[in-house]
Order: sequence, then structure tokens, then C-alpha cells
Amino acid sequence: MTPAARLAAAIDVLDDVIAGTPAERALTHWARTHRFAGSGDRAALRDHVYDVLRARRSLAALGGGDTGRALVLGLLRRDGPDPLTVFGSGGHAPQALTPEETEVAHPPTNEAAMADLPDWLWPLWQRALGDRAMELAQLQLQRAPVFLRVNLSRISRAAAQASLLAEAVTTQPHPFADTALQVTDNPRRVAASAAYLDGQVEVQDAASQIAVARLPVDPGQRILDYCAGGGGKALALADRLGGPVWAHDIDPRRMADIAPRAARAGATIKTLATAEVAKAAPFDLVLCDAPCSGSGTWRRTPDAKWRLTPERLSDLNTMQADILATAATLTRPGGLLAYATCSVLLEENEAIVASFLSGHAGWSRVDRLLLSPTADHDGFQMSVLRRS
Repeated sequence: MTPAARLAAAIDVLDDVIAGTPAERALTHWARTHRFAGSGDRAALRDHVYDVLRARRSLAALGGGDTGRALVLGLLRRDGPDPLTVFGSGGHAPQALTPEETEVAHPPTNEAAMADLPDWLWPLWQRALGDRAMELAQLQLQRAPVFLRVNLSRISRAAAQASLLAEAVTTQPHPFADTALQVTDNPRRVAASAAYLDGQVEVQDAASQIAVARLPVDPGQRILDYCAGGGGKALALADRLGGPVWAHDIDPRRMADIAPRAARAGATIKTLATAEVAKAAPFDLVLCDAPCSGSGTWRRTPDAKWRLTPERLSDLNTMQADILATAATLTRPGGLLAYATCSVLLEENEAIVASFLSGHAGWSRVDRLLLSPTADHDGFQMSVLRRS
């Protein structure tokens, strides 16, 4: 596909996303219906779509509308090349610009639009991040780096680096996590590398690795990852613990990847259905990485930023409070309960923990981790609570 044809495909996918289809599903559907497209075409298309979605509001101002076509026009006006060399360039390129589309457009001056956030969300973002609110919002417009977690029970970080380098995947050690490597070149080769296939490394953001390293873990402890999803943190805990870790998710389908990932890493993860969790309790440590807005990871999932509404946030808050209260019943006396989200919003973090502590005697907070999204990691927050 030509560069112009890739942009035309991006317009089609973006129109699908604007109509309500999640971005990953829209990209998968496009790939299945365009079998001729090579891996390079699919990668370029994905980059175009996500570049637009990260900055959807400001690009809409530059492009004169919120259609896929207008957003791609805004992207070209921001990053180049000249739209006139793309639109109407023949072949499978987008149709030529209309006279109205060639009119001069200006970047937004509204603060929320400059931050590429909905108006209702901008005050919440400011309240959470203070003087750095605009800086950190605009950081979310950049592509996210790829981080790997090294299974230190199987290989050293330096040896993992050497193994990856032998397959042209270059990395550098992360400054804040002993298990983390940042991929600096050829991230798309990681999944086919020997280090990955042999279970020596896993893809995991540095913020999650920092959080797992912060948890007090001793050999022989019984640990439950209560909202396990794909099991990334359960696997990291198992590597630290050198023993089994239990995992649960309200939707068992989300845990489908845990078994093959655990087998590859040589870890023991015992998955629990909802009806089995209480019978397996109590645990020394329960980790709740609760469902949330994902506001600390929006550079990775930018369409989630535009799907979030005040009503959805309220529903998430109710769910988060319920999860924390339930997880507390699974923690032994003297045990620890870690409540975490990949959100930076106070409504999903401090407010939930404060409400829990005010309504549950015998619990106290013993640690708190606050990570704003930076070039070195995603946004992440965690409170560690102790049961007396």
C-alpha cells in the first residue's frame, strides 16, 4: 500500500471508531477484510489511527470536523506532509480536498481542547495533577514506549538484554525497576524472540513492575491477584515469591492467557472462579488492580478517553468500592490489601480508599504509591492497607 492508501484506510477505520467500535476491534475487522495488506501496512495503519485518537480533539480543530477524513486532515496539518500531496494524489488515496477543506484552520485555544480532554474531564484532571496537568495531558499524545519484565528467577537482566540484542532488539535498563527493560529499537520483534518464547521476558509496563516490587512479599505467603485479567501482575508476583500465586477475575474469559503465559514462564498460577475465592481465603496479601478509567494509560488506549462519561466514571467508582470491600473479607488478620488503579484521578483512588477506611474499623494505610504518567512509565496509583 502507498502512504496515501494507508491514510485512506485510516479514515475508514476512524469512521468506524467514531461510530462506536473500539479501536482494536475496528483495526482487526479492517485487517480481516483486507487480506492483501502486509504487516508493514497494518503497523502503519495502527500508528495513524492511534496518533489521531490520542489528539482527536485538537486534530478536529485543525481538520475542521470530527469525521475520519477531517481528523486525518488535521493530522497532516500538524505533522505533514502537505495535505495537498496526499488527498487526490491518485490510486487509493483519499479524494481531493474540497474548497471548504482547504480553508485555514487554527489550533484550539480552549484549555481542555489543548489538553485533548473532554470539557467535563479537564477539571478532574487538573485537581489530580495540579500545576503539571497540561504537561502530563500533552505527554499522553505521544506514543507509549514498550517495556519488558525480566523473569529474574530464570535469567539476569543483563543476560536478557544480550539475548534480545542477538536478535536485533535493543533495550536499556529502567532506572526505577530492577526487572524492567525499555525497548529502544525493533519492539515488534519481541514476540518472536527466543527470550520471549522461552519465558525469560514478558511485556509489562514499568509502572506495574514498580508497584509489584513495592509490595512486601515473603516466601511461603498466600497471595491473591483478585482482578487478575491477563495475569501480568500475578506472574510478576510468582517470580518474586518463587511459589504459587492465586488469580481471580469476575470474567473468567479475561484469564484465558494466564495458563499459557505461566507455562512459558515456569510459574504456578492457580486460577479461581468467583464461587471458589471465599473457600480459598484467607490470604496474606490480596492485590486489587481494579477496573478503572485507565487515565494513566490513555496514550496506549486513547479511544477509552473519548468513551469515558461522567455516568461511566460513577459506575466505575461504585464497582471499585464494592471490589475493595469484598477483597477485604479475603485478607487474613494482620494481612495486607493493596488497592491499585492505572488511573490518576482522585475519584478512583484517594476517594475510594478514604471512603473504605472511614467505613471499615481495624484497617489502616501503611504505604502509598503515586506515579504520574511520564516517559519512563504509565500513570499508576496504589494504596497498601493493613488489617489489624
